[in-house]
Amino acid sequence: MPDIVHSIRIAAPAAKIVPLVFSGAGFKRWWAEDVESGPGGVVRLGFFNRATVYSLQPDGPASDTRVAWRCETGQEWSGTRLLFEMKSQAHETALRFTHAGWERASEYFLQCNTTWGELMFRLKAAAEGKTPGPLFLSDGLAY
Repeated sequence: MPDIVHSIRIAAPAAKIVPLVFSGAGFKRWWAEDVESGPGGVVRLGFFNRATVYSLQPDGPASDTRVAWRCETGQEWSGTRLLFEMKSQAHETALRFTHAGWERASEYFLQCNTTWGELMFRLKAAAEGKTPGPLFLSDGLAY
C-alpha cells in the first residue's frame, strides 16, 4: 500500500501545531473553509460545494508528538489514515506528515500528494503566526 509522506520544519513549538491538526477550528485556518465538528471528535470537511465530504475520526488521543485521524469517507480516502508526527529540535519542530494506507498509486493519489505539499506550507504559516487561510474555499480553491 502506498503512502503520501511530507516533512517540513516549522519555526514554532509542537504546542502551536497540535491544535491546528487536531480540531475542526484548526483545519479551517489552513485546510478547508467548510468544516463541521461532531460528537466523538469527528470532523467533516466539505469540498467543492460539498461534492466531496471527508469524514475524519480521531485515531487515538492527541499528544505533543503525534496526532492521528482515520478517514471514514471519500474517494480513495476511506480506510486511510492521516498522521502528524512532531519532533522538537532547538527553536523549531520537525513535522512528518503521512497519509497512509492508500490502495494504489492512482492518478488521484498523485494529485493528493501535490495538494498535501501545498497544505504543509499553509500549516507551517499558520503555526508560525501568519494567516494563510484555508486552501479550499466552499466553492473551490483559494488561488
